[in-house]
Amino acid sequence: MTTQNPSTQDPSVAEAGTAAGGYATFPVTTTFAFPEYEIERTLGSCFGLVVRSMGAVRGVGASFKALVGGEVGQYTKLLEDSRRHAIDRLIENARIMGANAIVGMRFDSSEIGQSLTEIAAYGTAVVIGPRR
Repeated sequence: MTTQNPSTQDPSVAEAGTAAGGYATFPVTTTFAFPEYEIERTLGSCFGLVVRSMGAVRGVGASFKALVGGEVGQYTKLLEDSRRHAIDRLIENARIMGANAIVGMRFDSSEIGQSLTEIAAYGTAVVIGPRR
């Protein structure tokens, strides 16, 4: 799970924990640079995918809610959980590549058939260090 990086005012930077040295152990940003870190090496694109289904019983309940109007809580929770899972997979894949951060992170989603939703988190895996 990601949380807002308390060491910056940049709302586009999230982290997966804090190292003893004081900076994020795996920062993720939607921008293409970190104000407090220098990109030492770019490793390439990486992604995390999740394909989810609402399930028949919950899907029927969500369909009735959609008819009435308002937020469909079942779908909101499913998509929030799916995005978190996709980010976790993105970070895992970037670590395998040797990265310690991700820049340019984005989400994409699409439908597969009538009951499946694919969530993709993608970005550029990089190695960062302190600014000199």
